[in-house]
Amino acid sequence: MKKMFFILITIIFAAVKLPAQDLLQSANDAYAKGDYAKAAEFYEAALKENGQSATVYYNLGNSYYKANKIAPSILNYERALLLEPGNGDIRFNLEIAKLKTVDKIEPIGEFFLTSWVRSIEDSLSTDAWSKFAITCFILLIGCLFLFFFSRKISIKKVGFYAGICLLVLTISGNIFAYNQKKSLTQRDSAIIFVPTTTIKSSPSDSGTDLFILHEGAKVKLKSKIGNWNEIETADGNVGWIKSEEITLF
Repeated sequence: MKKMFFILITIIFAAVKLPAQDLLQSANDAYAKGDYAKAAEFYEAALKENGQSATVYYNLGNSYYKANKIAPSILNYERALLLEPGNGDIRFNLEIAKLKTVDKIEPIGEFFLTSWVRSIEDSLSTDAWSKFAITCFILLIGCLFLFFFSRKISIKKVGFYAGICLLVLTISGNIFAYNQKKSLTQRDSAIIFVPTTTIKSSPSDSGTDLFILHEGAKVKLKSKIGNWNEIETADGNVGWIKSEEITLF
């Protein structure tokens, strides 16, 4: 009876997953045939059916790029990168897509140690850093065991110094995992989705024109008032833009 129950559950589970698999196969087939617009439709449907996936976002970004839709391609590469920040292919394709944007915004320089730590943090995803931290913590317990219960001074020293290193790695892993999780939940960045927009000095059409941004530019959201968002570019320029002109990632 139990065996029949588990077989029935397996069949139901397979039936539920089948539509998403069919959508992905259809998307891959359309992409292979060069029908990038149709491939994008199938990938979008697969995301709605099966939830977020770095691979699907990446393939969706490729489809939009091939269809010469730069803003949607950058948006989906950014979404893929949030899920897999250490994926070199996603990062490379994102940089290629950015070359087709009008605005060449140079980010404000930061302290080299900050850049170095950030590059380490972006090398792994939230789950990977969590597993790393747990592994280091388990090894730390082993080192503490050696330090407290070993009778040999040399082994005690090994346990002590290794334990300090593992403690630092455990704390670092947890901080990196927290920061990656924060990036996933806050979603405070967006892509300009209109050909051209004028950034205002205040949340009003009557505000002073500050500067112009074009399709595909990335901005960070600072605050929101009604239908207006205060944004900041990577080079530190701040202003207001209408909500319908951007898409969050």
